[in-house]
Amino acid sequence: SRGGQPRANWSPDSRWLAYIKPLKSWYDAVFVYSTEEAKATQITDGLSDAGSPVFDQSGKYLYFTASTDIGPQVFGFDMSSYPHRPTRSVYACVLRKDLPSPLAPESDEEKVSDDKKDDAKVGDKTADQTGEKKDEAAANAKPGEKPGAKKEPPKVTIDFDNISQRILALPIPARNYVGLFAGKAAMLFVAEFPLDTSGPGPIGATIHKFDLEKRKLDKVIDNVGGFNLSFNGEKMLFRQGQDWFIAATAQPVKPGEGKLKIDQMEVYVDPKAEWNQMYRETWRIERDFFYDPNYHGLDLQATAKKYEPYLGVLAHRSDLNYLFQEMLGELTVGHLYVGGGDAPDPKRVPGGLLGADYKIENNRYRFAKVYNGENWNPQLRAPLTQPGVNVVAGEYLLAVNGRNLTASNNIYQFFEDTAGKQVVIRVGPNADGSGSREVTVVPVQGETGLRNLSWIEDNRRKVDQMSGGKLAYIYLPDTAQGGYTFFNRYYFSQLDKEGAVVDERFNSGGQAADYVIDYLKKPLMSYWAVRDGEDFRQPFGTMPGPKVMLTNEYSGSGGDYMPWMFRRAGVGPLIGKRTWGGLVGIGGYPVLIDGGSVTAPHFAFYSPEGKWEIENHGVDPDIEVEFDPKAWRAGHDVQLEKAVEVTLEALKKNPPPKAKRPPYPNYHNGQAEKAGN
Repeated sequence: SRGGQPRANWSPDSRWLAYIKPLKSWYDAVFVYSTEEAKATQITDGLSDAGSPVFDQSGKYLYFTASTDIGPQVFGFDMSSYPHRPTRSVYACVLRKDLPSPLAPESDEEKVSDDKKDDAKVGDKTADQTGEKKDEAAANAKPGEKPGAKKEPPKVTIDFDNISQRILALPIPARNYVGLFAGKAAMLFVAEFPLDTSGPGPIGATIHKFDLEKRKLDKVIDNVGGFNLSFNGEKMLFRQGQDWFIAATAQPVKPGEGKLKIDQMEVYVDPKAEWNQMYRETWRIERDFFYDPNYHGLDLQATAKKYEPYLGVLAHRSDLNYLFQEMLGELTVGHLYVGGGDAPDPKRVPGGLLGADYKIENNRYRFAKVYNGENWNPQLRAPLTQPGVNVVAGEYLLAVNGRNLTASNNIYQFFEDTAGKQVVIRVGPNADGSGSREVTVVPVQGETGLRNLSWIEDNRRKVDQMSGGKLAYIYLPDTAQGGYTFFNRYYFSQLDKEGAVVDERFNSGGQAADYVIDYLKKPLMSYWAVRDGEDFRQPFGTMPGPKVMLTNEYSGSGGDYMPWMFRRAGVGPLIGKRTWGGLVGIGGYPVLIDGGSVTAPHFAFYSPEGKWEIENHGVDPDIEVEFDPKAWRAGHDVQLEKAVEVTLEALKKNPPPKAKRPPYPNYHNGQAEKAGN
């Protein structure tokens, strides 16, 4: 299947296998495979992206989801797919042409008698209409058994002639459905994942139950991380957080009911036997998934044999990971990661931080710098700048929760286990405590976001000052959701600038940042005049002036590819140092037996000219500038300063066009003048 594990579903009689398969358009289509004829047949037409095919237990219907608005999301590797929010609808394919529609209009006639035991309705279509339900129990009963004692699964027959006309949309609202599960006959469970994952609280799927007979959709449970049904459809297994539950499908789920006591479960293992199996499994993963069938020239079997003697002397699970790192390093490729595994996990006590730098003066801790945050943003909350706290650089931190704090104490010990909790601190202008005050703060668990924001904002102010307000500064921390968010915030809010410095140093990668490049190179097409106010450019988001991109050796993966695209698209020069050099992507591998993992990079970059590039080399800058630590400590970022210098020179040579509104046209008395003449 496209970009993941194969997804398939057996018919009730095990004679058919339903699955999805990508077409050359990259859209997935539903196929069924006949085990008797050894033949596969495509069911959907490929003009929608189909998924999650499952057979109804009656053998009459095949359910699946499909999206007709998925567009650029079908592959998902491009950042341009981020703003697109596709939906999926749920469909049922009536497998036999003699079966009626399960969605036919319901009869409004009042029943005279209900003594027919063989009516078994689906959408008020009686057994007489289908001609198949009468004496079904007797027909399925084995010799010597009473009818109903034990039923064989229904035989599934599929009429492929004109089957596309028997695909029906179920009365289920279109949403982001990610899975279907067939319960009892005419009962379907639908998993929905929220499109907006920015809200507070746990993020998981919502499970709905659709009754085909009643044509009714009911929500079953929220925030589900894993879900499955029992074979008979009467029970469901699901996970919420770290807890697993089993509940009946026929009744509403009660909070906490059916929780499994997995914390009391123990499994006895032989670690060395597991390590031996995982050693062989790791080499199988590389053998089967690595993008290059020649393995960069490495003899896998010989290398596995070369390192195998070390298995006998391992004493800890971390030793096995170390062995994996050493042996897999011989493949000479980036993105080959080793991690996890069944190892002791001691209890950790999180600390609390105030978002500040300190210096020691007068036997006290003194605030050297207080970091501003975005206190409207829960991810960038600054404890000391909250309303009513107002701690500033230069003040002393005198006490924490009533405990006197001096330079002989470890300040971080005073904030153990305080992240997210209220703490009373005493601060003041004097080391002796005179003039001090008590304020209540809520420490944060990490300061990385606050410090990164401070660095970004300092750079933005420097670029603005050095350029006299002419240049924008845009920092991109990665080419995933963070880079997308930062670009949308800092690029569009600075479209009044005449040029830009795009900084991708320390970029941790992610996906292909085509969205960023598309906007940076977007050409100006026209101006539009309004009666009042300034004329506006079209398309919106154009910045016609010069642009440069800053790179360094810590930019990698998507942070390799973005500067390569920047230069290839002719946006501007690259300044700084050569990037990391890792552009063979990863994802979708089996997990090792104890939960550990290894990657086998399996999709590799080459240029339209047919040349392998970037991997194990990186992207060279057009202007190389070493980062100077001494200058940086003195307040000078020489790479950033060079970027501003180069951009201003380009701006001077080729200033961006200015809007020049032409004289208004005169169309009176046939004296029409074309605009611009």
